[in-house]
This record gives sequence, C-alpha cells and structure tokens, in this order.
Amino acid sequence: MKRLLFVVCLMITVSTSAQDWGSVDKNKVTLKEVAPVWPGCEKGNAAQRDNCFNTQLATHIAKNFRYPAEEYKKNVQGRVVVTFIVNTEGIIEIKKITGGNEGLQAEAKRNILSMPKMAKPGMFAGKPKAIEYTVPITFKTGK
Repeated sequence: MKRLLFVVCLMITVSTSAQDWGSVDKNKVTLKEVAPVWPGCEKGNAAQRDNCFNTQLATHIAKNFRYPAEEYKKNVQGRVVVTFIVNTEGIIEIKKITGGNEGLQAEAKRNILSMPKMAKPGMFAGKPKAIEYTVPITFKTGK
C-alpha cells in the first residue's frame, strides 16, 4: 500500500510540473526544451513567453541597428547570419557569424552581444540548458 501511494504521489507531481518541459502519457515521458525568458516576459504560458522573446529580439535588433559608416559610404550590402547561444546563466555567446564583410559582421556581433541577460535560461527536463539561435540581419543602404 505504501508503494502504491508513493507511485500515485509521484505521478501527480510529474503530471503537474510537466506543463512546460514535457508530458507523461501511458508511462511514456516526453521532454522538450523550454526557451530562455527575455526580461519582462516572465508571465504567461510557454507559447506566450516564446512569442514575447521573439518580439523583444526583433525589437532589440531594429532599435540597436547601426549601419557601419564605411560600409554605407561604399554601398556595401549583404546578409549576415549570426548563430549564438543563450548559455545556462542566461548570457549571450556568439558561436558563428557568416555572410557580409568584416564591417557588417562586426556590427551584427555588437548588436547581438548587446542583448540583456535573460531573466531565465533555457531549460531541458527542469535543468538549465544552453539554447542556440540563428538570426539573419540584412544590411541594405537603399541607394
């Protein structure tokens, strides 16, 4: 009887805390990554926090965008793709930058590294996990 009670309590605990990180169905546990939480996006369910993260990221990139003066003068245009992670402490780390020239890449790197520390890091199975993102930034002079 004690063993049955323990299993029932364990099932209740797992099923109530699995909302964001996975699910339990017929003794099969499915785990999923939970995205980092941008400061100010702490409220709501996982989908709302993800949507808030994406909106804040796009706003951040647009608000902090600076066309490098030398590249603008020379009409250098291009698409720079930045791959970064939000590490287990919620801090941004650049993994790879491709496309564009050095000036455009330096600006894209500066922009991404100026992101704030996340309110919460990404999670997997209830433990902090580094989550990778890839963001394209297009530089067009309009000339």
